[in-house]
Formats: sequence, C-alpha cells, structure tokens
Amino acid sequence: MNIPATMRALQQTSLEGPQDLRLITDAPVPAPGRGEVLVRVRAAGVNFADLSQARGVFRGGPQPPYLAGFEAAGEVVALGSEVTGLGLESLVIGVGSGAFAEYAVLPAAAAMPVPAGWTAGQALGLVVNRPAALAALKPLGRLVSGETVVVHAAAGATGQAAVRMAKHYGATVIATASPAKHDTVRALGADHVLDSLDADLTAEILRLTGGAGADLVLESAGGAGFAAALASAKPVTGRVVVYGLAGGEAAITNWDLVYRHQVHVVGFNLGTLIQAAPRIFGEVMGELSALVADGVLPPEHPAVYELAHGPKALAELEARATVGKLALRP
Repeated sequence: MNIPATMRALQQTSLEGPQDLRLITDAPVPAPGRGEVLVRVRAAGVNFADLSQARGVFRGGPQPPYLAGFEAAGEVVALGSEVTGLGLESLVIGVGSGAFAEYAVLPAAAAMPVPAGWTAGQALGLVVNRPAALAALKPLGRLVSGETVVVHAAAGATGQAAVRMAKHYGATVIATASPAKHDTVRALGADHVLDSLDADLTAEILRLTGGAGADLVLESAGGAGFAAALASAKPVTGRVVVYGLAGGEAAITNWDLVYRHQVHVVGFNLGTLIQAAPRIFGEVMGELSALVADGVLPPEHPAVYELAHGPKALAELEARATVGKLALRP
C-alpha cells in the first residue's frame, strides 16, 4: 500500500486545555513495531480522558507537545513483526496513541474487528465506553436482576451504554442528565430521569427507592456530585463505582465511611483493569461481543467533527453540551 511519509494530526501544545490543540500537516506517519499494526484512521473517538490529558490531570499522561487522541477505528495498512490474526485492509477498532490523525499505531492483540456491516464510526465506543460501562455494572458493581442502579451522566457515551445494559440485566434505572437530554435518556429505557443539577437530587433518589437508597450508583461526575452519589446508595450493601471526575476532584475520609456513608466504594480505571486483571477484562469483552450479537448494543451514531474542529469537539464535551459519542474524521 502507498503510505505517505507525513500526515495531518492534532498536536496538544500545552497542559492548559483543548484550546491549545493545533492542526499540523507534517507529522511523521508512525511505523508499527513488534505486535503492532498501522491503521488508516477513518474515525477517532473523543473521550473525557482526552480532556484530562489536555489539562494535565491524567495520571501518567503524555507531556506536550504530543499527538492527541487514543481511540481509533480504520483499515489496517501495515503489519509489525509477529502479528497474527489480522490482515491488511482489516477494519478494526482499538486504543493506541496519536489517534487524532490520518494514521495511528495500535497494539494488534487489543485491536478488535469491527462487527460485520458496521462502519468505523459506528464501532467507536466498543473498546472504551461500552466495556467501561459493562465492567462498572457487572464484575465491579455486581449488579443482579431486580436491583436499582443510578447512572449519572446518562446522556454521555458511557452513560447511554450503562442504561441500555442495566435494563437488559433486569435493573430499575434511575438516570441523571440535564433537562435538554432527558428525552434521549428516556428513549434508552430509563425508568426515571432526573435533573443532574437538581440540588435535591439525593432526596429524589431516596424518594424513588422508598427511602432505601440505590443498590448501585455509577459515579463519573465528581466534584459536589460525589457526595450526593454516596448519600444516595443503600447503607451497608450499596455500591458506588467511581470511574470519572468530570466535575473535579472530591474527597472522602474514613470518618465519612464509618459514620456517614456505610457503602462500598469501588475505584475503577479501564486501563488499570486491562493491565492488572486481564482475565476479568477478557470476560467483559466476551460478554460485550455477545450483547452486540444479540442487538442489545446497536451501532453508534456519533456526532462527527472534522479533524480541524477537534478543539471545538473537546470544548463542547467539557461544557457538557453534547449527547452520546463524539468522533473526529481525519
């Protein structure tokens, strides 16, 4: 295949935020190393982790200047040594570095074939948002049929997947989102949709659960919302899975856990799960494939931005002005 020497890409030039993301036209096209593949990117996923990296709060994140983005879907155009199971022109989705570009390198072992009949854009979320939602619900959240789960930020890509899957597993779903997004969340099957900015959010959740609290809370809002998540979980048996901090950091003390919130708090980072518990992650991906095959998780229909408009996409995501998955088109 004819692979150029340089490409268009988005380069993060500071740790001050997405406004310092610059389009460059002379980035070197990377070469795949051992166990890697080079893909021609057809769609790149935009995630909150991209914002965390751009603001320097992502632990171990890259230092500027760096090529931004990490979720890419596209055709395999070159194979590194020792790659098996993938051929040239295979359509795959995976996580690597420098995904906001025309070409990106992905680890072959973690590159997932795009489901038959799906486009690259429709597959976005299959290796980030959807496994994160499933892991939070099942192996970490221990959700069982008949329980009540609260899904915060339910209009986002991970939140939407969590609502769909929680209903599939027989849960009662209380979802939170801004009022303009309520119809979207309700259409996913949520039993109750609450205003995420309501000062009485905890009281509303307790009212809906007859004062008992929720069995499981998926918490990604952070900031002041973190305390509300703890307060809305059922004492003793309630679980709060924390997988994001979009609204900022929040603190909890041992005094809080003994005297105020007697709940199970589970910290969750998808990258750590992959590295530290590969067996659990493998089970999650196996279950995810079954849910896709059964139609529980249909193809994504992301909001698509041109590559040059990447800063705008990230700014709108940070302002919580978006719904569902966002994608960049190189």
